[in-house]
Amino acid sequence: MQAQARGRKARRWIIFGTIAFGAVFLVVGLVLAGQSVSLLNDAERARGTVVGLEWRKDHSSSSRRNRSDDRPAAYPVVEFTPAEGTPTRFRSSTGANPPSYEVGERVEVLYRADSPEDARINGFASLWLLPLVFGGLGLLAMGIAAVVALVTRRRSRPRRSLRTTGP
Repeated sequence: MQAQARGRKARRWIIFGTIAFGAVFLVVGLVLAGQSVSLLNDAERARGTVVGLEWRKDHSSSSRRNRSDDRPAAYPVVEFTPAEGTPTRFRSSTGANPPSYEVGERVEVLYRADSPEDARINGFASLWLLPLVFGGLGLLAMGIAAVVALVTRRRSRPRRSLRTTGP
């Protein structure tokens, strides 16, 4: 009986931890989405040109880093001229293999007037990939933990007897 109670406590802590983990990831995803929405609403827009591709292997995911088939990703280097008139270059934070952009390709750039060096390409991956990954993982973890909690709760409930006591 005591071992069974410890098992229930451990299961509750695991479920709680998974829900907390999911909630943190969901909040990070929502914050990143908020930053993208804010940038879309407040940003200046300019035409830029992909002037180079920076090939890198240093992905942030440790699971990717340990894979033997990991290939480098191409991060576009974009040059644009903000309203102030000084040409500015930045490297996109989103890389891909095969490359999403080619050298010489024209792109729309979003930037804040007070920090044009923190610009982003106006594209799906640049604006929404990280919010979707973090938010999706958060929702998935919370959903799995909630289902496990409901299933284990139903199993641990005492069953009522259908028999009635007669005279």
